[in-house]
Amino acid sequence: MASSSPNMGTDKHGSLSPLGPAISLQVESEKACVPKKKTSDGKFLPTGRRGYGSKGQKIQLLTNHFKVKLTNKDGGFYHYTVALFYEDGRPVEAKGIGRRVIDKVYETYASELQSKNFAYDGEKSLFTLSSLPHNKLEFKVVLDEISSNKLGKNGSADNNTEGTDKKRMRRPFQSKTYKVEISYAKKIPMQAIVDASSGLESDHHQESLRVLDIILRQRAAKQGCLLVRQSFFHNKVENYRDIGGGVQGCRGFHSSFRATQGGLSLNVDVSTTLLLKPGPVLDFLCMNQNVNHPGLIDWTKAKRMLKNLRIKANNMEYKITGLSERPCKDQTFSLKQGREANGEVKSIEITVREYYERHKNIRLLHSANLPCINVGKPKKPTYFPLELCTLVSLQRYTKALTSLQRASVVEVSRQKPHERMTSLTNSLRNSGYNDDPMFRSSGIDIGSQFTRAEGRVLLAPKLRVGKGEEFLPRNGRWNFNNKQLFQPVVLARWAIVSFSARCNIRQLIEGLKRCAQMKGMTLYEPVGVFQEDQRMSRKPANVRVEELYKIVMNQMPGLPQFLLCILPERKNSDIYGPWKRINLAKDGKGEGVVTQCIAPTKMNDQYFTNVLLKINAKLGGMNSFLAIEHSQSIPIVSKVPTLILGMDVSHGSPGRSDVPSIAAVVSSRYWPQVSRYRASVRAQTPKLEIIANLFNPVSDTEDHGIFKELLDDFINSSGMRPEHIVIFRDGVSESQFSQVLNIELDQIIQACKCFQESWDPKFTVIIAQKNHHTKFFQQVNARENVPPGTVIDNTVCHSKNNDFYMCAHAGMIGTSRPTHYHVLCDEIGFSADELQEFVHSLCYVYQRSTTAISVVAPICYAHLAAAQVAQFIKFDELSESSSSSSSNQFHELPRLHDRVRNSMFFC
Repeated sequence: MASSSPNMGTDKHGSLSPLGPAISLQVESEKACVPKKKTSDGKFLPTGRRGYGSKGQKIQLLTNHFKVKLTNKDGGFYHYTVALFYEDGRPVEAKGIGRRVIDKVYETYASELQSKNFAYDGEKSLFTLSSLPHNKLEFKVVLDEISSNKLGKNGSADNNTEGTDKKRMRRPFQSKTYKVEISYAKKIPMQAIVDASSGLESDHHQESLRVLDIILRQRAAKQGCLLVRQSFFHNKVENYRDIGGGVQGCRGFHSSFRATQGGLSLNVDVSTTLLLKPGPVLDFLCMNQNVNHPGLIDWTKAKRMLKNLRIKANNMEYKITGLSERPCKDQTFSLKQGREANGEVKSIEITVREYYERHKNIRLLHSANLPCINVGKPKKPTYFPLELCTLVSLQRYTKALTSLQRASVVEVSRQKPHERMTSLTNSLRNSGYNDDPMFRSSGIDIGSQFTRAEGRVLLAPKLRVGKGEEFLPRNGRWNFNNKQLFQPVVLARWAIVSFSARCNIRQLIEGLKRCAQMKGMTLYEPVGVFQEDQRMSRKPANVRVEELYKIVMNQMPGLPQFLLCILPERKNSDIYGPWKRINLAKDGKGEGVVTQCIAPTKMNDQYFTNVLLKINAKLGGMNSFLAIEHSQSIPIVSKVPTLILGMDVSHGSPGRSDVPSIAAVVSSRYWPQVSRYRASVRAQTPKLEIIANLFNPVSDTEDHGIFKELLDDFINSSGMRPEHIVIFRDGVSESQFSQVLNIELDQIIQACKCFQESWDPKFTVIIAQKNHHTKFFQQVNARENVPPGTVIDNTVCHSKNNDFYMCAHAGMIGTSRPTHYHVLCDEIGFSADELQEFVHSLCYVYQRSTTAISVVAPICYAHLAAAQVAQFIKFDELSESSSSSSSNQFHELPRLHDRVRNSMFFC
């Protein structure tokens, strides 16, 4: 094919037309490209940093990293593996017992351990600063569930218990004996920490940081904190805030060591977790289900909620395994009554209520007609009446939140920048880390001052809207007052479908028509307004949807362009999923109609505009473009056919292992545009983060994977194949970076080779992380957030790898959280400025809003697509007890209808 620039036409709206000649470009970037690095076994390695950015106004910042000094550079940490066994030799699998056992070992056998300080991770690793007397040590200890009686001092440290003092091994009621094996594994030299503090990496780099983090966790555990990875929560009244539903937000702090360009630092941040409100179980269930009487509790939901929670009953702590099948007054069990003359055990069947009233002299006031809590095994249950059980404190709440709870969590977590700085300073001072014996002995000293870093504020990209108007957003925001959409649609045949009787539909129609005219859209009167019969409101959601949808399609004069659906609730409406599925899915029920769901509470021009932005984008219009996109002047991207991918995976609610995860990938269309996208979505194994269906080389169906589908669309819409592919990946931790390169990228490369063996496009792979704890504060004005467009690629960034922090958006509530971008691979050869400005620009092409967003639009679109398609299937009917093997046997997601699969239905 000839090498040429594309002749992209302009339509009557001034948009970039995709109808220009299909000419394939073979233009090589003028920049030197770095090939994908591989190890000897063919695995990809991340590429390193090749330079620093220089564009933008410099700004002096402070960050919540505290410098760490190392005064003792000799010696090192000795790593020992820990194995725990019951008395009969079975390995201990129960979690949470390790620290108690090791503390008992240290208390009982202090002399054998030479009273050495140690750091224990609570599971299988223990570290000391000097070696233990032997490479393998074996101990036996007794843990009393009621009291922690101290054992004698003359015990043997080996497996021979014959000479052990019998008094020492005496086991009181409810006690257990544990055997402990501590075996030498390796030495981690202190030089590894020295190298980390100097910005260098060594073979033991990550291990040395892990040891330091374990010391932090152990110190917090000894203070009675709840540990959530590297975040610690004290059980203090002032840390709690009620968020409703029997749930509390608990504020704590995060601490972890990081190796950065500026050396070793301690990253300290404010952290919030959700906890169950301790107290009577019945009170919690009533609060959780928002009912005012125990008789109104949904026990199916209650059973799912209570499973594995810890309660206190009869002054003992237990874990809930389930609920009884019958109420307390009818649930029977066998009560032993001594022995018969022949020696057999004599027992009688008695109800739980009778037992407590006759034998415990406790009259049950509320729970006689309610199920019992079971804390035993399925074949050997142990029942307690609900009113005698209380939830213990510091238990995490991991279920899905309601919209009100989510709003409350935001309120609990929010802190102005200067307030957060004060909290961090106090947390570090109160932690007393420099007094920890392990840190003192190893010569580690943690500073008390915020680290200084230099940032740069990039200029906002110029945007282009209707009538050829261009403008610069101010402070990461803009509006459409007195502006028209860049490419407005004509909406002639549409209808309103209402499941709510509260909405003023006439006011809604008039408001939408008025605002549409102002924005350049042509919005005709709806063909029909279809209101649900109120008698249907008590029927299941899918029945309600199918019934009303049938009425709409029978009465509409032809297939509608669009349906506007009014829901009864703004969030978590059970109508939403079935409605989206019947309209968008290709499963024989729907016609493939684009739809927008709303639940208006306050209707004004701003609300109407926001709704119209979504409708216009879904129907193929475009609200605004980047000016450099329109003029085809994006560095590298506008010169070479470039496909942009955004990738994300949505998982089911916590605790639901039977719900498949949903992988979504969105791709750019109509190159050289970077603002139009379409999505491809698949279901995969529950909780699997790595996308498994990017390419299927052999398929019994027409589905050859996500990337093949998107590649075909790019070629069809752009008239050429991409020579550059930029991948933005969300939601993976640093430990999974290699899997992104060696599994996901490898699948895409295979798909390219399958398409044409000689085709070898260049890749840039970028991970976007939001779940980190690095924050930035203005050095001069700490009361304000950092300005939108702030980028940092020095001081607290990685010493070798190519990464940078960007705060593209204007943080309105509390301290802005920057996105941390990691460039794993850059064959395309972006300079630091080119890549940072490109990423910044992609935060301004999100069609749903008139603000810059905190992460690039392709990732946000992928998140929306995954979340929306996940609503297609209601999983509540699946058994909560399904095994891990059966959980993978889910039905494949219904494919999107041909009429909507190329639209921005997710917008």
